[in-house]
Amino acid sequence: MEGTPFQRKVWAALKTIPRGEVRTYTQIAVQIGHPTSARAVANACARNPYAPEVPCHRVVRSDGGLGGYSGEGGVEQKRALLREEGVVVD
Repeated sequence: MEGTPFQRKVWAALKTIPRGEVRTYTQIAVQIGHPTSARAVANACARNPYAPEVPCHRVVRSDGGLGGYSGEGGVEQKRALLREEGVVVD
């Protein structure tokens, strides 16, 4: 995978999220050892060129909002992918 060391760390963490589950940007930041870097995690997700194989669609905001999606189709595709996996979204 091409990306910065931080991006690759985030993307590796995303691959551990099971199908049908979501995590927050903050939870991913804590998981990778950067607990105050939720925004940086969101930026790494936004720069993910490997979506949906690297499932950034499984990461949501702490308030439950969907946030963005770097894959083709944007946030509507994120919503569709999550619904397809059985995740209830607004």
